[in-house]
Amino acid sequence: MEFDVKNLELASEGKRRIEWAEHDMPVLGLIKERFQEEEPLAGKRMSCCLHVTAETANLVRTLKAGGAEVVLVASNPLSTQDDVAASLVKDYGISVFAIKGEDKDTYYNHIRTAIAHRPHVTMDDGADLVSTIHFEYKDQAEEILGSMEETTTGVIRLRAMAKDKNLKIPVIAVNDAKTKNLFDNRYGTGQSTVDGIIRATDILLAGKTIVVAGYGWCGRGFATRARGMGANVVVTEVDSIKAIEAAMDGFRVMPMREAAKIGDLFCTLSGDINVIRREHFELMKDGAIVTNSGHFNVEIDIKALEEMAKEVKKGVREFVDGYVLPDGRTIYLLAEGRLINLAAAEGHPASVMDMSFSTQALMAEWVIKNGGKLEVKVHDVPGEIEDWVARLKLHSMGIEIDELTKEQKEYLSSWKIGT
Repeated sequence: MEFDVKNLELASEGKRRIEWAEHDMPVLGLIKERFQEEEPLAGKRMSCCLHVTAETANLVRTLKAGGAEVVLVASNPLSTQDDVAASLVKDYGISVFAIKGEDKDTYYNHIRTAIAHRPHVTMDDGADLVSTIHFEYKDQAEEILGSMEETTTGVIRLRAMAKDKNLKIPVIAVNDAKTKNLFDNRYGTGQSTVDGIIRATDILLAGKTIVVAGYGWCGRGFATRARGMGANVVVTEVDSIKAIEAAMDGFRVMPMREAAKIGDLFCTLSGDINVIRREHFELMKDGAIVTNSGHFNVEIDIKALEEMAKEVKKGVREFVDGYVLPDGRTIYLLAEGRLINLAAAEGHPASVMDMSFSTQALMAEWVIKNGGKLEVKVHDVPGEIEDWVARLKLHSMGIEIDELTKEQKEYLSSWKIGT
């Protein structure tokens, strides 16, 4: 078995972490039990480009239980948990190519290794795997039955490819599933972003003015949790509907050029490029902290900050670099502008990833069952799979809900009954 991880001696700690996460992933556990019995993925090769965390470990273990030959590579150079990667190789016999802090060349070499596996199904977290296939390995596209995309950023890229008629593989927008988008993005990113910022800086959020760039589900989650810890939260947006929603949720809304003057901490969660730019750095107060919780490290214009700085103090803390400007102000950048919740913390809690990864596993099965019949486009997750995952999650939480009576079903399906 081939692999490239930091140190296999870290495996024992990684196994403890994987098993701890497994306790809080009951829905995925039920799918794993069925997969072991039925092996719906038998004979299929899968390449997964995902954040290598304890939660992801339980997903790939489930895929292997279903009969798949799995290769796992990192979807971000700073998000890998090295002990988890070691355990997956040593304890579970899964080929992993991921090292925390790997350089860009190593990162893409690992992705090419996943492509060399000649997968029938792929899983992506940001679309780097699928886009590399399209750029460098177009001949392999026809071998791939389908791909699952886990992130908002990735879905945006893939929809753009489809619009330009460049997409060659059927893709499932797992990110857009309600059981992922509404919960993983809001509650997972919300909590883990706060966690990452505090671990990196050890600052008190209470009383700070925190600027949240983007009010999608991730931005909503972080803004709400920052306010809950006593911060004064400002939201910046380019979407008028989301801006109204932020205002009606009780947040101050203003352009970044105004927020830059008053913010103590800035966090981007937009999925777009250069949200915080040179003109914003010029307005920030001394000691301002800038961080990102979007998938790629493009939301902060780091190149402009480097050009502006007369000195860069690397490693002020483990995930903190200080950029000293000519007038003496220092702006602190966290985790090199990479997603703070996975670079400096452990990512989303297992409980919320239980739903996202259950949907991923079931969609892998769905793609294989429908192999060769899927239209080349970006597909939504079928409603029946969403409902099944949600009901199992409720059951695991000890929550019961009502069911429609026969009369109510008839009423909702009829147009004849009025006032």
